[in-house]
Amino acid sequence: MIRLKIISPQREILSVDTELVELPGTLGRFEVLQNHAPLISSTVAGVVRYVQAGESHEIECQPGFVEVRDNCVTVCVG
Repeated sequence: MIRLKIISPQREILSVDTELVELPGTLGRFEVLQNHAPLISSTVAGVVRYVQAGESHEIECQPGFVEVRDNCVTVCVG
């Protein structure tokens, strides 16, 4: 499983365990699966898609950045 956290300076927006995460990167959309290599990337405004128990969910996010490390995806939005 992957832990997805979406945070803003004001609060934690979302914290869930997922099977995959798809993000709107500055250079295009990209997907993160379990055991993904560590990375830090900027993101643009758009939809973050994630899958729980085979069911797809979407959340609209502002621009920011993402860190992927140790099966944890942390999205920081403004």
